[in-house]
Amino acid sequence: MAVKTSSTATSFPAHTFAKLSPQSFLHTTLTSQPPSRPSGRRPSQSRSPTCHASSLSHASGSAVMRIGDTAVVCGVRAEILLLRDIADYRPHHQQRGKTQNDTNNNDHDEEDTKKRRRQKRREDSEEMARLNLLVPNLELATGCSPAHLPGGPPSPSAQTLTQRILTLLHTSQLLDMDDLRILHHRPPPSSAPEEVEKMETSSDDDPESDLDDPARGGGPELKAFWTLYIDMVFISLDGSPFDAAWGSLLAALRDVRLPRAYWDEDRDCVLCDPDAAVARPLTLYGLPVAISFGVFAAPSSASEAASELEGGTATANTNSTATGKKWVLVDMDGFEEGLCAEGGTVVVDLGVEKDQVIRVEKSGGADVGVPEMKEMLRVASKRWSEWRDVLGIAR
Repeated sequence: MAVKTSSTATSFPAHTFAKLSPQSFLHTTLTSQPPSRPSGRRPSQSRSPTCHASSLSHASGSAVMRIGDTAVVCGVRAEILLLRDIADYRPHHQQRGKTQNDTNNNDHDEEDTKKRRRQKRREDSEEMARLNLLVPNLELATGCSPAHLPGGPPSPSAQTLTQRILTLLHTSQLLDMDDLRILHHRPPPSSAPEEVEKMETSSDDDPESDLDDPARGGGPELKAFWTLYIDMVFISLDGSPFDAAWGSLLAALRDVRLPRAYWDEDRDCVLCDPDAAVARPLTLYGLPVAISFGVFAAPSSASEAASELEGGTATANTNSTATGKKWVLVDMDGFEEGLCAEGGTVVVDLGVEKDQVIRVEKSGGADVGVPEMKEMLRVASKRWSEWRDVLGIAR
């Protein structure tokens, strides 16, 4: 007697299929019409960021940034570095001011003004790097994901992200060195105490004013620098850690308020005014925005991608023409990052004198060519507008 066998097809829920065969699952969603990702986003669609500033009460500036399920807290702590504590300090000879004739000749020379401004930003960035006045640190060992358990040593990922952020801080020439200098005007012998206070306040408002005025005691004397310690701690991690960390850093720097610092000759040290009303924000040049991407390549054979899902899930596309196709995924989540061997980051700034590509990073393969990079620049420009609105910056 023959035994009948059941021909009922086995089916899995989508989340089970994603765990059993993640590459085929991602390929299935991307070959659907229209192409979509497991999260429902289009390949070129980013997650909307949200930001909350002044989250830490004991920091000079802070912010909490969230992109999807990735959340990071950034706190900026400003500390004083005395000039006498810098070994082998070499003064930075920067040309300040011009003669009256030069000024008159260049009143209408906008290009020359822009050139001098770019030169100053470049020299400021070089001096900050030489003195190590910007000290970022990124922490992943917080239990933010299963791959980063708390209590462990700094992971290679955390060290790499920290170095990339430090490099971008200097490459973007974001900060003004004048904000980090603490100057002292040595008053003439006949100056009254209120005149000394007036000179200290004036030097904070305009560090380059009256640098060689003998009536002010021979010009200002550099006494110390502000050092910015930038700590970023991940609360949760679900892809695009660099984008979230850099966004939180931008928001925290915009939130920084430095107290008025002045040199006390009697105590031979720098003192800070406790009055918050006279604290000054940092001058930031532009708004460099980063957007990361990854490249997902179709399985090498159609049979690897051939799977069928039932029960409210999509059906895999077994068309062999999809084999060899690639997709550029913007703002990857944690699931997608593990399946993309090639990736990169584009940093653009549309808020400076002219639209600029600040930095391009790419690693892991050669599938991305000129057309894909042009598309990434278009997506990055759109992303810049999103970040401008989130941070509340008017162009």
